[in-house]
Amino acid sequence: MIANGKPLPLTRNAIIDRDAALNLIDELRVAVPEEVRAAKRINQEGERIIDKAQEEAERIVARAQEQAAYLIDERGLTEAAADESRRIIAVAEDEAAQVRQGADDYASGVLAALEGEVTKTLRGIERGIAMLDERRAEYAPEPEPEPVENGYAPDAYDDGDVEAGAPTAARR
Repeated sequence: MIANGKPLPLTRNAIIDRDAALNLIDELRVAVPEEVRAAKRINQEGERIIDKAQEEAERIVARAQEQAAYLIDERGLTEAAADESRRIIAVAEDEAAQVRQGADDYASGVLAALEGEVTKTLRGIERGIAMLDERRAEYAPEPEPEPVENGYAPDAYDDGDVEAGAPTAARR
């Protein structure tokens, strides 16, 4: 929008559509909270996946314990039951760890992408603020020159380059 703005002659300033700029700023205000809500949803989804994995691990552990009890009761194979129980628990814990790792990797990737978008948006906002600050500085009135001992401003009449009678502001 700024690059396509109508340039002002003899300045680096450009005229832009105020309504379009304000609409763009409003869109940014709306977009940033939506990205934050999306990140919260992703975090909640990750927590849900971790909870589901934990429930699955607990179910597998319970099944392993039931199977171990069956083996002990039915066959008297205490040692085999203990080995099988440990194996099933290890498998369940490995599966739960893999699910957690996958959820964490997914959430991390989404949050990193969100961070990039938010950072890009923030840089755009900062550039807009800086541009507005520069524009305001250009429109700020120039300070009055300080009078010297003889009561005249030091540069008020000292300019050999300017024609006599030209206003002071035109000489600067």
